[in-house]
Amino acid sequence: MGTFDALLELPLRVDACSLEALSLETGGGLRRTTTVVRLEGGGAAGHGEDVTWERDDQERFRADGPPAGLAGRSTLDGFSRRLDELELFPGDAPTYPRAETSRDFRRWAFESAALDLALRQAGRSLSDALGIAPRPVRFVASLGLGRPPTLAPLRALRARVPDLGFKLDWSDAWTPELLAGLAELGGVAVVDFKGHYRGTPVDQEPDAAGYTAVARALPDAWLEDPLWTAETAAALAGARDRVAWDAPIHSVADLDALPFPPPALNVKPSRFGTLRRLGEALDRCADRGIATYCGGQFELGPGRHQVQALAALYCPDAPSDVAPREYHAPERAARLPASPLAVDGDAPGFGVG
Repeated sequence: MGTFDALLELPLRVDACSLEALSLETGGGLRRTTTVVRLEGGGAAGHGEDVTWERDDQERFRADGPPAGLAGRSTLDGFSRRLDELELFPGDAPTYPRAETSRDFRRWAFESAALDLALRQAGRSLSDALGIAPRPVRFVASLGLGRPPTLAPLRALRARVPDLGFKLDWSDAWTPELLAGLAELGGVAVVDFKGHYRGTPVDQEPDAAGYTAVARALPDAWLEDPLWTAETAAALAGARDRVAWDAPIHSVADLDALPFPPPALNVKPSRFGTLRRLGEALDRCADRGIATYCGGQFELGPGRHQVQALAALYCPDAPSDVAPREYHAPERAARLPASPLAVDGDAPGFGVG
């Protein structure tokens, strides 16, 4: 019996669906926009969050409205199979969605909203439904260091949260001096090489020398998403037990297709699209001794609480990129929550805020 099989059998009644925009000014004239999917039924409401990155796709989603055919009584599994038959990006525009990964992101918004609603209708928490007690979540703050890169953002956060750890986005602008400063600062738990992004502002070409320098300077950090070539494989030959994966993994099949058995996986539920695929991946990791940590996608609403809830059940002691939303604000609050983060495991629903 799989991890999520019991969840998939939960009864579900859906009467209506609505969409709500969330946005946050992130500084530099940039804005993050997401869409909350709200499912209602039987006097309860469940929420999910579409983390699609392209603002135009988000605006079109809300303009089109939710797809027809969601209402009815079934189980979570039945609702998911109904979603298989619906087009969540309707129309014939060849650039909608702009990124193929957005299909999984939007699907997860509906699947997570349905799980939230089914749990609330049953009066149960995710912890209760899975039979796993939550524990406080160790989290790290995720950020880039700018161009030219500097340690100033890390030092500013450390001045306010002394024990805070970090997940950092590597760039080819990192210098030996910067790496030495990172090593002295300590607490760098994950370095994301961004090797599997194409056509985005965070693209990074593979750099064997850069990978080697990071692996040597930060011997305790997970080395996430290198682009695996003959040159980078040789550069990381002595650090393969620290190579972790994120962006290319959307299913168990993707895990099995990696160039070598993975030591670790960054579990971002929105990448998997469906509850079934997420559960299968968690099961495969448990069966094969693959370490897991959770990651977010700059959620602004219920999605952030949901990924924290999963981390509390499956990898509470790992360096999960699930810092509370206060860390995302361009003007951070006077007091920031410290790690570990307590997660309510008793209230009905999925990821109660």
